[in-house]
Amino acid sequence: MKIPDSKTADTKTSTTTGAIGRRALFKGAAGLAVAMGTVELAGQHAVLPQRMALAAQSLPDTQFDIGAFIASPHTVSDGGGTITVQLPPVHSLFITARLNRTPTKADQQNLTTALAALESTYQFGAAGIITFFAYGIPYFNRLPGGMTGTLVSSHMPRLSSNNSRFVLEEAVPSPTDVSSANPGITKKTFNVPVQIESNDLLITLRTDNSTILNDVVAWLGGSNKLNGNTVASPSLFQGLATITSSRAQFVGVSLPRNMAETHGFEYSQRINSDSPMWMGFLDQQTNAAGPAAICTFAGNSSAHLTTAKAGDYFDNGSIQHLSHVIQDLAQFYETAAQDPTGGGGEPYTERVQYMFRSNPIPSVGNSDQFNNGGGPAYLANNFQGTGDAAANAQAINTFNGEHRMGHESALQRSSRAADGTPIHIRMDGPGLDNLDVPDGSNQPKLVFTIFVPTADFFRVMRINQASLDLVNQFGVAAEDNGLERFITATRRQNFLIPPRRNRSFPLIELT
Repeated sequence: MKIPDSKTADTKTSTTTGAIGRRALFKGAAGLAVAMGTVELAGQHAVLPQRMALAAQSLPDTQFDIGAFIASPHTVSDGGGTITVQLPPVHSLFITARLNRTPTKADQQNLTTALAALESTYQFGAAGIITFFAYGIPYFNRLPGGMTGTLVSSHMPRLSSNNSRFVLEEAVPSPTDVSSANPGITKKTFNVPVQIESNDLLITLRTDNSTILNDVVAWLGGSNKLNGNTVASPSLFQGLATITSSRAQFVGVSLPRNMAETHGFEYSQRINSDSPMWMGFLDQQTNAAGPAAICTFAGNSSAHLTTAKAGDYFDNGSIQHLSHVIQDLAQFYETAAQDPTGGGGEPYTERVQYMFRSNPIPSVGNSDQFNNGGGPAYLANNFQGTGDAAANAQAINTFNGEHRMGHESALQRSSRAADGTPIHIRMDGPGLDNLDVPDGSNQPKLVFTIFVPTADFFRVMRINQASLDLVNQFGVAAEDNGLERFITATRRQNFLIPPRRNRSFPLIELT
């Protein structure tokens, strides 16, 4: 069952635009080729949400507050229940970069002017282009005095719970990442150690239209053209910065299934064709994300976790965590015949518990537990309290009386305010490339980013997602610990995403 109010559209990049984009890659944007290939392939298969015309309104000071600029929420049902969803732009491109020198006030003005030109050329929204700029600790360390100098420390918000700590701290390996910090943690297929990256800059580009995305990438690379018109490119990749990685995310109903079929993955027919995610469930539920304000440093009435207040330099800013995750779908969709232990593989009843919880199991699925997902993709992500994960680990009223951990249940140990409001906005989706894959093959990825009010908040939430404390306390088998054995995070970094008004090289004007 397809989500209502959608249409199939061929967003394949034109020959001309594609050629311009590839030439631009060699003008300071090397590293984008793999990601843009993924964008073009996904564009050919995209089932696009039908976007309503948007009334003119001012652009949000909180950069990621884009709900009013994409599809309106609507309800869907495929037999698993009726849920409210809001599909994001189909394509998201994440570009990380290091600076070759400290930006100047002239560089700041150049970027401000260029971004204004971009947003006057293309509509800000899913039908046009949405752009975020965020900055890592290496950027702030370039400023006079670095992170602990007067300039940065006087403007950087701190934790309400500990005023000696900044909201921006570097990412750390999570408890189930492959890392020297986690001796004994290994992954069955993709045993790749996690890398804590050290980029200065993260650029996020989002759109429904792969042609527009390719055009903007070419412009960033120095084409001096936008939408067929002469528009000066920013100086960013003309010597100031060097791209270190690019990651393409695609989110659309049937896209993972179609991409798997195109690449000949043997488990392709086991992916639910209703799902926009590799693991067969819809992950864009409106009740699973908080309002943008709760994720900012200034917070809202439900939660305010920092010292920031309205009017501060970074008030409407947030922490943007970016990670890169390889998904072991061959193991996730393993059939009974493929299971070397003779344990029956991973039927729908197992996969749905790994994703959600076991008390109660959200659905027992179909008689055929494997074909086309084996059960519904649209299941409610209910919040059952912070103690739900512990109850599941103790096998209290769980399916078949097993000790289990569910991914969503474990996250909810610390992901919500006292009134139940989520204190995060996740912006994760499928990817498909060979980045960090040991044998160089294209593999399904989770291209993951999240907006939270402090780096420490995400660190704790990720510890709870792994829930090794509950696993050890209540004897949960490793194969029953949620999604942890199916995912390998190979890269992590935290960034500060400033308010829109200060998105161009923040604090430079004060030097």
